[in-house]
Amino acid sequence: MFIMISSASLIMLISSAMMMISSILSKKTFMDREKSSPFECGFDPKSSPRLPFSLQFFLIAVIFLIFDVEIALLIPLISILKISKIYFFWYVTFFFIMILLLGLYHEWNQGALEWAI
Repeated sequence: MFIMISSASLIMLISSAMMMISSILSKKTFMDREKSSPFECGFDPKSSPRLPFSLQFFLIAVIFLIFDVEIALLIPLISILKISKIYFFWYVTFFFIMILLLGLYHEWNQGALEWAI
């Protein structure tokens, strides 16, 4: 019993020491120009957070989310292929993809996909 407690304590001590050493060694103390520059969001990290930002970033994020969710909705269509009739499967798939393509056309027509400064 004493050997199990001491070995568990030893393992805990070694793992804690390794985590502290890796934390100390991995810290970077210098500020890099690339690290402090805006990254894909358009915000300057050194300026006031109350400044207005470009609406284009928001539109691109929403479009990405819409088409990212599309993939999550298309994957189950593959699994229902086995249990549904083939013409019904193609009808539902075609209808779903047509709605997405019409939405993409609308976004393109409205100019949301053009990156203008």
